[in-house]
Amino acid sequence: MRIRIWGARGSIPTPGPSTVYYGGNTACIEIRYGAGRRVIVDAGTGIKPLGDSIARNELDKGPIRARIFLSHTHWDHIMGFPFFTPVFIPGTELDIYSPVTYEDESIESVFGFQLSYRYFPIRQSELAARIVYHELKEETIELEDGMRVTTKFLNHPVLCLGYRFEFQGRVFCTCYDTEPFRNVFPEDPQDPDYDEFAAQEGRAAAREQNRKILRFHQGADAVVYDTQYTEREFHASRIGWGHSSYEYAIKACHNTGVKRLLFFHHDPARSDDELTALIDGYRSAIAGKSELQIEAAREGLEIDL
Repeated sequence: MRIRIWGARGSIPTPGPSTVYYGGNTACIEIRYGAGRRVIVDAGTGIKPLGDSIARNELDKGPIRARIFLSHTHWDHIMGFPFFTPVFIPGTELDIYSPVTYEDESIESVFGFQLSYRYFPIRQSELAARIVYHELKEETIELEDGMRVTTKFLNHPVLCLGYRFEFQGRVFCTCYDTEPFRNVFPEDPQDPDYDEFAAQEGRAAAREQNRKILRFHQGADAVVYDTQYTEREFHASRIGWGHSSYEYAIKACHNTGVKRLLFFHHDPARSDDELTALIDGYRSAIAGKSELQIEAAREGLEIDL
């Protein structure tokens, strides 16, 4: 597998001189494997330069075929799709996979909503590509050439999936947007809504869900993990926002034997200099204590597994 990062920013695109190195485009990851197969994870604004590259370099090789797996349908993870050049090229074939939060609203209708005259000059029915939509839950899918994709529900304000890609003995995982599961029931006996049984059950449920995510990325060669915040920022005011901390991701990947951790979904307020300083600090903190390699995902970064 060859993985390339086309967008690693979270929440909103952040172009400008302070984000040049790591990039300002929102989530998009490309995976190439087998006999020219392509999988794309998320359709944030990073899918625009990916589509331009495909159109510029690959049209003479025949029809464009790809599978797009969406972590979820929040705006920053789908907003680049209307600008994905291959959808306007006849012969393009796309399979789009996504969790769906509301059963009465299909993934096709979600895309159709943004491809309406109210928001975009071209409607969904006018796209030249053949597009097939697939709704996902927790399951395992077998793709061409022996690629296996396993999904895992994460903890985010809308249904969100992590993906585990396994090919020829190598494993690559995405684990974003998510934050650690926590007990949603009051644990303080002085709280008027406290219920001892509910508190115990809530703790057990959160603990088990966190364990399931650890098992999901166990032993992976590389994991892209949600690290929008520092632990201090998270506990100060971001609990419940659906994103994790650098410290939590490092601990989770270290404890599960992950070889390489890529920080991802960078806070839009975080500059290149600030990101670099954080990475250097965390590397120093685990030096001699862990074999885990850590770095920040950046546009143009390629990983061969």
